[in-house]
Amino acid sequence: MTPDELISHYSLQPIPREGGLFHRTWTGPPTPDGRPSGTAIVVLLQEDDYSALHRLPHDETWHHYLGAPLEMLLLAEDGSTRTEVLGPDLLGGQAVQLTVPARTWMGARPVGGWTFFGCTMAPGFTYEEYEHGELGLLTERYPSQAERIAGLCRR
Repeated sequence: MTPDELISHYSLQPIPREGGLFHRTWTGPPTPDGRPSGTAIVVLLQEDDYSALHRLPHDETWHHYLGAPLEMLLLAEDGSTRTEVLGPDLLGGQAVQLTVPARTWMGARPVGGWTFFGCTMAPGFTYEEYEHGELGLLTERYPSQAERIAGLCRR
């Protein structure tokens, strides 16, 4: 399958601010406060695109489906940082699934080509809770990752 076929098959649309193309595949029933009980999306990142650094108030599970590996930068509230790679090479240290803890800054880009992945949340995603990463604040908080942060922030 090619990126163009994925775009057509899923009617993928741009993700506001974050980057990539997506389609929501599932929305759970509403909770008493009106938010969805859960959500699932599929996402395509082309070779020259990335998922900008952002954070959410709830855990989010990422799933690798097709294409190149996806390198993720994770910046924790305690100041620690780590890199994880989603992809098919399990024996080489890649994972097909990763849960990002709530309030962790996350950003990702394909490693050598395009990648197709999914994200699942419960309770579900709402745009009101999305927090976009700001370059100055993140490089001040995580100076050891300044170069990578700059490559994953949209101005």
